[in-house]
Amino acid sequence: MKRFSSVLPLLAFFLGSVARADVDKSLRDLVETRNYSRGNPTHLEFTPDGQKLLFLRSGPRDDQRALFEFSLADGTTRQLLTALQVVGQTNEVLSAAEKARRERMRLTASGIADFRLSKDGKSLLIPLANRWYTLNRSTGEVQVLPESDGAIDARWSPDARRVAYVVGNDLLVADVANGQRHPITQGGTELISYGQAEFVAQEEMARMRGYWWAPDGKSLLVERADARGVETWRVADPMHPDRTSEPQFYPRPGHSNVVVDLGLFSISGGKPTWLQWDRQRLPYVVEVDWSEKGGLTVQAMSRDQKDLILLKADPKTGHTVPLISVHDEAWVNFVPGLVQWLEDGSGFIWATENERAWQIELRGPNGGLKRKLVSETIGSHFGERSRPTLDAPSGQVLFSAGLDPTRHEVWQVNARLNAPVPLLVRLDHATDGASGLIGPKGFYAIFSSGPLEPPVCTVYRADGTAVGVVPSVAERPTTWPKVEFTHVGDGLGYYVKIVRPRDFNPNKRYPVIASVYGGPTAAVVGRGFGGFMDQWIADHGFIVASADGKGTPGRGRSWERAITNRFAEIPLEEQIAALKAMGARYPEMDLDRVGITGWSFGGYLSAIAALRRPDFFKAAVAGAPVTDWLDYDTCYTERYLGVPGAGDTVYGRNSLIADAKSLKCPLLLIHGTTDDNVFFRHTLKLADALFRNGQPFEFLPLSGFTHMVPDPAVREQLELRMVTFFQAHLGGPR
Repeated sequence: MKRFSSVLPLLAFFLGSVARADVDKSLRDLVETRNYSRGNPTHLEFTPDGQKLLFLRSGPRDDQRALFEFSLADGTTRQLLTALQVVGQTNEVLSAAEKARRERMRLTASGIADFRLSKDGKSLLIPLANRWYTLNRSTGEVQVLPESDGAIDARWSPDARRVAYVVGNDLLVADVANGQRHPITQGGTELISYGQAEFVAQEEMARMRGYWWAPDGKSLLVERADARGVETWRVADPMHPDRTSEPQFYPRPGHSNVVVDLGLFSISGGKPTWLQWDRQRLPYVVEVDWSEKGGLTVQAMSRDQKDLILLKADPKTGHTVPLISVHDEAWVNFVPGLVQWLEDGSGFIWATENERAWQIELRGPNGGLKRKLVSETIGSHFGERSRPTLDAPSGQVLFSAGLDPTRHEVWQVNARLNAPVPLLVRLDHATDGASGLIGPKGFYAIFSSGPLEPPVCTVYRADGTAVGVVPSVAERPTTWPKVEFTHVGDGLGYYVKIVRPRDFNPNKRYPVIASVYGGPTAAVVGRGFGGFMDQWIADHGFIVASADGKGTPGRGRSWERAITNRFAEIPLEEQIAALKAMGARYPEMDLDRVGITGWSFGGYLSAIAALRRPDFFKAAVAGAPVTDWLDYDTCYTERYLGVPGAGDTVYGRNSLIADAKSLKCPLLLIHGTTDDNVFFRHTLKLADALFRNGQPFEFLPLSGFTHMVPDPAVREQLELRMVTFFQAHLGGPR
């Protein structure tokens, strides 16, 4: 078998392609508009009085967000604030802690990147230029929060008289009226910090906060994170050896995690009261909820993630009692921000996954089941894709789900016990790619989109009549992708997405590029707005195909759990099976010339395809791949591969390093040099093993980039590089 093209023809081909593509306006439009998503409203939040909807929005070709207000009375919109008005600049210099938080949130926005609305809705907290500001909505007055330089995660007290925030690994509270600061914790260090969520909580549990105000505003529950037993890793930028590298406590499988305690601290001082639970058995703090009617609850999980327990805590004594216990022989899926209490405290929303599917429930104050709100019939495609949102006074719950896993629809159900039946209603104006946000007085907002429908955010009244559309300034595409959604294969089969060239000729056979993720928690085949980059790639003479195989969410428990201990087997087998099923139906797909590409887990899958199945895959581009799961974080990896022990063979079977000697497929490795999620180390280890085994490959380091590549100029060259690589090794239509 011919393994690689010679270097000179490939180089000439690449340089020629770059020259031709230099005038490719369509690609530049895609990267500068971020696939036409820039300029859409985001971070929507209703004001408590039911009069306004606040949101952020950037321009159509930038990430500079400004703050806007949508009127629920007449549907008009006005701009409230820009970064330029407050600090006289748009560029920000962020602290290392704030950069890390935004990386965990996958937030690349600047300007007014975030805001926190007070409980009464009268004031906002806004981070700008590494400081925090308050905005009075009625007067428009903006004031800097005293001594907030380098502060992170500022939050209002319930009465909006105080603001808590973290500075220098300690939690402080500032009085808004006089600017006086009061330390809540003291003595915080890099090793023992207060008020901050540890890395795995942020990255793998979506818990971004490390403290919670009591409903009466007189105390706070504060996380104490002890990292003394955790390995310290450092991310250094090779392009800037003059810069100091930041330490990061990165727990790897089988090694020590950060030890988390939760303490109750009074704002008037005194010794804290520490919550008591079996931390040896349940070391992970997944979520905390502290509401006036429901009290203080904590979701704690075992290290192997087979057990999750909802605990009710007594703030006076720190004593806890279990309300709900969940066990799964593989792992427990959890829904961040799930616990939401009815206004009268008579119950709370809960979601659970049985052998077949998800269901949403109303639970009583003691955790007992009161009513199944959504059965497995519709709940099978709920899962981790959305969190139900509750309007506490009315008991109405909105959630995203779908009978077809490629469609995200918005459904509504009543959680109140005095409702005769928990009537389940699908909102007909929210189909394909949709999500919902419920607000006070029956108002709700629906984001809806389709393959040929840009995202639209519409606000509705309780009776379903529209108030108006929250305006977007996103550019509209001049051309649309030719996307086909279908189902292939026998038995359960596969939901797939196929993109053909615009000048598709049914009499020709096209090389195929499998665009993949393939791992847990994420599906790639959805009918929402998108497909533009796949179309751009296809227009270079390919058919781009995507499939969600076993291990991905949305098709029930057994489908998702099939990946347990078998990262290197199941996703690869499933992609090949799905591609063969597509090829059997569509003869224009040349399965003798299949390439594969993906990022993160998709990068891992692409690399292992090149290493283990060169008989099927003829070229692979692996972006930011995990190459050795012993070098990834505990929470994610141990959930699926277990906690490694002596003589463990699971991690060896799922590693790529030992396969380096077997490479017989052209492989392009891409990785950001300052990635603090999938460290650059991963690709370096594989590259080193390939080199030592005499295997040729291509390597593209992205200087100074993390796990994300938001820079349009770099993104443009990256896409060009990948397309020319596939053209060189797969050829064109025949």
